[in-house]
Amino acid sequence: MKRQKQTIVLGVLFVVLLGVLYQYRGLVLGQTADSPGPVTIDQRFVPLDVDNPALRMDILKRFLELQYKGVHRSIFSATLPPPPAPPPSSKPAVANAAPPVPSGPPPLTVDAKYFGYVSDMGGSHRKAFFSSSNNEDVFIAGEGDTLLGRFRVDHITNTTADVEEVSSGRHATLTLEQPGPNG
Repeated sequence: MKRQKQTIVLGVLFVVLLGVLYQYRGLVLGQTADSPGPVTIDQRFVPLDVDNPALRMDILKRFLELQYKGVHRSIFSATLPPPPAPPPSSKPAVANAAPPVPSGPPPLTVDAKYFGYVSDMGGSHRKAFFSSSNNEDVFIAGEGDTLLGRFRVDHITNTTADVEEVSSGRHATLTLEQPGPNG
């Protein structure tokens, strides 16, 4: 190579070396050309006043000892849970006591079957499905709606629907019917 070419090549290599050193210096110091300068601490920062930052073992132990006391059943089973056991009676059973004679009007009979319900995500708005006694007509009624023109739906739960006869004010409870073998 000629002397002039050597000088040009050495000059280009020197410029490249300076660029590499400049970038290396920026990486070592944590600053690059497009990175901001050092961060200043905000003077308004006040740490939380915690007297004892230790873990509260008494609260943790209380939460670990909690037990679920509700109904235990499989959410994948379509069968209804057994009804809750009646509370024990505080009155002693009297032997040879005559059963009470029912007084008043006969129990209310509703010519419909309760066979399902649907509710919103919160469970506050429910609609129940009723079928006529001959299973041909299907009625959908929410709480407060009229059923069969004679009954008002008072309350809907997972297993029962409470209805009231509008004309007399008598109440009846319809239990959820299990689907037959045909579905």
